[in-house]
Amino acid sequence: MSDRGALETRWLDLTRRTLPSLAGARAWPIRADHCFQRILLDNACGGRWYEHIAGRPAYAHADDAILARAVALGEAAIAGDADMADLNRRSLDWRGKRGPSKPARGTPMSRSGQSTRTKIERTA
Repeated sequence: MSDRGALETRWLDLTRRTLPSLAGARAWPIRADHCFQRILLDNACGGRWYEHIAGRPAYAHADDAILARAVALGEAAIAGDADMADLNRRSLDWRGKRGPSKPARGTPMSRSGQSTRTKIERTA
């Protein structure tokens, strides 16, 4: 297998299996493979990955240096040397989005005086 092939294989293993399997135990704010891919690629690129990588799937079109940085960030998160929550916040900031919108466990979804109906119910 070529160096590039090994890098892509490691990327897929990290983002599809290893990182998602650690998410619960590490209390990371994300669980899905595509979220890990977004976070790692955004941080490896220093901004929204799709402004730096032409084509999809992104890992297959990223240059070797970007993909190597993304894999290294994933490895650092596993080792505890990179904070996945901070990486996620940075990625969301680049995208003009706030952090996770789910309230903490035990926090009511609505405040006093707000509707308790779901968004779908309110539009019906």
